[in-house]
Amino acid sequence: MVASSALAGLKCVAVTGASGFVGRHTITALLEGGATEVRALGRDAAKCAHVLPQDDRVRTVLGDVFEEDAIDELLDGADAVVHTIGIRREAPGATFERMHPGATREVIEGCERTGMSRFIHISALGTRANAPTQYWRTKYMAEQMLHASALHWTILRPSIIHGPDGEFMQMCRDWAIGRAAPWVVIPYFAQVEPPRGFPPSLPRCVSALVQPIAVDDVARAVVACLGNNETVEEVYALGGSERLTWPELLRHVRDHVPMADRKKRIVPMPVGAGLAMATVAKHVGLSSALPFGESEPGMAGEDSTCELDKVRAHLGFVPGPFRTAMAQYANRL
Repeated sequence: MVASSALAGLKCVAVTGASGFVGRHTITALLEGGATEVRALGRDAAKCAHVLPQDDRVRTVLGDVFEEDAIDELLDGADAVVHTIGIRREAPGATFERMHPGATREVIEGCERTGMSRFIHISALGTRANAPTQYWRTKYMAEQMLHASALHWTILRPSIIHGPDGEFMQMCRDWAIGRAAPWVVIPYFAQVEPPRGFPPSLPRCVSALVQPIAVDDVARAVVACLGNNETVEEVYALGGSERLTWPELLRHVRDHVPMADRKKRIVPMPVGAGLAMATVAKHVGLSSALPFGESEPGMAGEDSTCELDKVRAHLGFVPGPFRTAMAQYANRL
């Protein structure tokens, strides 16, 4: 629960991607933090009505981030904006370049037109200029636009975000109960470590480390940043307080999700094989047949961890561990 005084001085906060996983949890945290009005940008009126908090302080702005009128309506008179729009996989009309730097540019320009300057940006851990995936590189491009602007920005870079209504945990659940391909096993991407020494041995698959963070802790970080002017022009890496290998994480999900097969094997897939499959599927028009895109094997094969000292010092809390957070919602998966 966010302290009621967390947003003292801020009356109206705008949220892009409002009906998305991070967006709707952010809106709840803003309301708990004392916002007197939250403007929620969404394209689907029915979805917004279904997933957004039923609160008189929430005002839905229907429209697309690429529609100037909708952005101006969202931002005009607001005290701050939280930009949560992002995609994990590309689709027709929704490429990484369009939805990451493209959407961010639209919001920045809207801020400049309306005179609104406070900007909280949800990016991703692993984002950097020379990253091996287009997902991370385009996230970095979006960040650089903020660096070049005159806005009072703060950038949050979360690791894998989890929660009962999030795509990641629902995918893990579906694997555990046999509802989604590959049905008979639970897969994860791993790097292949070549054999060393003599006599030669077989290559082995090595899991990356991940540091999942609960969506409510990401939302809590947003509110903490808005309530603290010292976070302006700062970048915060966010992760939970527990580091796990992929097999450890998936085993825990398998063992705690209702109706899951507790004996189902957790099987590695080499990152290179996953990338090759996604690339071929894209070129033959069958991307939707795979549960992952071209960027996901490389991202899953790289550690997604961070130190939390800066979060503790600046934001005043440490995000909780994955297994403790999941225990609170496992029965709802």
